[in-house]
Amino acid sequence: MTTTPVFGITGWKNSGKTQLVTRLVAEFTARGLKVSTVKHAHHNFDIDKPGADSYRHREAGAVEVALVSGRRWALMHELRDEEEPPLSAILPRLAPCDLILIEGYKRENHPKIEARRTESADKGPLAPEDSNILAIAADHMVSDTALPVYDLNDVSGLADFITAHLDLERQEP
Repeated sequence: MTTTPVFGITGWKNSGKTQLVTRLVAEFTARGLKVSTVKHAHHNFDIDKPGADSYRHREAGAVEVALVSGRRWALMHELRDEEEPPLSAILPRLAPCDLILIEGYKRENHPKIEARRTESADKGPLAPEDSNILAIAADHMVSDTALPVYDLNDVSGLADFITAHLDLERQEP
């Protein structure tokens, strides 16, 4: 496991996770921290396009393909018949940073904030079943919890909560 502080945003589909994570990345970056993210997808996805050379490499059977340019690089790993790796196997593969924000991974054992939106409220709260959920960020009133509740748009307050919980030091930009 990594020694880099990790904090997650979890919730049902359409609960506001992605918007909250991107806003937290911007907030922590503005505070001088170097942030990485991990997003869990429940569906098949591909960042490559049919016909591209790298796509052809994978189709030919390559297990990993690194795509590198002067602006960015990506490493694609084909699982083939392997199981999806746990979060603990992915975290050490990330470059050194000050904070890793995790989107999704409801069942993993790391501190989390549960995102809730009115549109996804019919799914039921996750917090009562997950002791790793330490706060709730919602776009509606939440009264049936002892956890701290933040407005889903209170990015600064949520960043302060994460900073205090992880004992992060503010970096000079």
